[in-house]
Amino acid sequence: MATDQLSVTFAALADPTRRAMLARLAQGEATVSDLAQPFDLSLPAISKHLKVLQHAGLVSQGRRAQWRPCRIEPAPLKEVAVWMEGYRQFWDESWDRLDAYLEALQTEEGEQGA
Repeated sequence: MATDQLSVTFAALADPTRRAMLARLAQGEATVSDLAQPFDLSLPAISKHLKVLQHAGLVSQGRRAQWRPCRIEPAPLKEVAVWMEGYRQFWDESWDRLDAYLEALQTEEGEQGA
């Protein structure tokens, strides 16, 4: 059974180390050593995290002579943002309904107290 891309992306984003790596890459290209620097993890462990990000299409790795820079790939994040937008609209509408309900309650209480 094939896993959909959105599920693969969310699985990659589920780990705080991988999210931190993406945050670093959002600032610009970095080597694996650069990505490993803030973590108390071995390079093989960092490489495993990087492979998960690459599998999800969130990170690509190029080649410039001896340097293999990693860079963030925005397309899967855009897919997440589009998916989340529908839920943002739902929550905005829910908050609006709650505000209207609370306002009606306050108005009702004000009329009963007068």
